[in-house]
Amino acid sequence: MSEHSHPATGQPIGAPVDDRPAKPPGPVTLTGRYGRVEKLAPAHAATLWDAVKDDDTIWTYMSQYGPFADAGEFSTWVAQRAVLKDPYSYAIVDAANRTLGIATLMEIHPDMRVIEVGHIVYSPALQRTALATETQYLLARYVFETLGYRRYEWKCNSHNAASRRAALRYGFIFEGVLRQHKIAKGRNRDTAYFSMLDSEWPMRKLNFERWLSPGNFGADGRQKSSLSKFNGATE
Repeated sequence: MSEHSHPATGQPIGAPVDDRPAKPPGPVTLTGRYGRVEKLAPAHAATLWDAVKDDDTIWTYMSQYGPFADAGEFSTWVAQRAVLKDPYSYAIVDAANRTLGIATLMEIHPDMRVIEVGHIVYSPALQRTALATETQYLLARYVFETLGYRRYEWKCNSHNAASRRAALRYGFIFEGVLRQHKIAKGRNRDTAYFSMLDSEWPMRKLNFERWLSPGNFGADGRQKSSLSKFNGATE
């Protein structure tokens, strides 16, 4: 019989797991070295609009919304997002107290202990910064260590090369592509699936912390070693 076998039939079955449900995400503030992640609120809209208003490419791969015509339309959208429980939205705020992005915890299944990070909006001022990476570290640590999830998902449009690279850089594992998964803004969307497991988190955490350490950056602010290298991903 296999290592995990049905006690009566001998058929192979999955390993036993702790099936106590995880916790849903809440209105926490996650503070890092380069900024913070906090519950999205209507008040975040003004500085976030200033950060995103001149770059419509941010919204290309969003399935249902964006770009926005003006600050009023954008503020209405932010207010609507702020009250939702799933996706549960967080603002990304830098050390100067400017809101530069949004990330959400979504597809929340506490009974299965599965959750996804998605609807990620990174303004040009946030992209390719230490805070952008720190945000993913703070959320992953919260998901695994505070909320108790065992599977953390990342999904994106299969054409979104930047998102696919980011998932691998952050330590997610590519699982495959669901063909004709959605209709997004009137177009076909094949969806690429990535995941990180609770058993993988300790090493991913170590790699995040090695990369985020001040010692990993030179006087010019450039990284000495890449997170992709730490995680064995290709730049």
